[in-house]
Amino acid sequence: MTPPAESPVRPRRPDHRHADAIAWAQEQIDAPVTSVRPLEGGLTSTMLELSDASGRGHVLRLMTNEPWRTHGAELTRRERAAQEAVADTPVPAPMSVALDADGAEAGVAAHLMTRLPGAPTREVDVATVEAMAGTLATVHAVRPAEPFRTYQSWAWEAKRVLPAWTRHPASWTRAFEVLAQEPPGYLPTFLHRDFSHRNLLWSDGRVSGVVDWVEASTGPAWLDAAHAATTLALAHGPAPARAFLDAYRPLAPEEPSAFWLVMDAVGFLPPPGRAPLFSTPTELARLDAWLHEVVAR
Repeated sequence: MTPPAESPVRPRRPDHRHADAIAWAQEQIDAPVTSVRPLEGGLTSTMLELSDASGRGHVLRLMTNEPWRTHGAELTRRERAAQEAVADTPVPAPMSVALDADGAEAGVAAHLMTRLPGAPTREVDVATVEAMAGTLATVHAVRPAEPFRTYQSWAWEAKRVLPAWTRHPASWTRAFEVLAQEPPGYLPTFLHRDFSHRNLLWSDGRVSGVVDWVEASTGPAWLDAAHAATTLALAHGPAPARAFLDAYRPLAPEEPSAFWLVMDAVGFLPPPGRAPLFSTPTELARLDAWLHEVVAR
């Protein structure tokens, strides 16, 4: 869930364990790979940027990290299908080049795709959230030939344990009560399902790429919006999260429901016995405050 943005870091020699995967990718590109550099942030995967002699750039996803490695074939097939679904739409997504879902050649599930221009942004202002909202609406306008799987909640019942660090225990208790009810009805919509500023590339002040499509689903549009808002709240505080929801509201295919905001915020709690993905004191305090605000809605 919500891997940080796939942004370039200083080149370093790739792990020797990836040699087979790089050789496989080179065969698919049909040109010598001249450089390999890691892309930071993949919680689910090892992400490598490959350049070849022609100057073209590709990205190679390798499902190396558990528990995602176990489901690597399903996740990479879904990512490829999502990229194909948006290929002839205004959504700026990578194009799938080759897939080794079973890892027969690469050693682990591998997906080779085109490299898009741009980089993640560290600054979030009004223009940023408005561009995010417009991009999300463009994603939600996609009509795949075949519907993707129904969305999965990340707010599993096992996660619904009052966090020791909360200053708002009544709000978390209320959130758990809300999620114990049946979800509201919704208009089935194509979802990115991990849409956030962390999975967007920017160039010249515009969104140049939407990446990381392994969780593409069918579900309520406001669940995508909720996830974008929660990640903004954790990274930058509640103001840009509110601004994003306000910008998305007139573009949404249906009226908002706070249920999806609650579901997404609770989904950031860790399963029992595991540390949160976002665990600095600042991030935990922001999640606590955001959940409190969301429940108040």
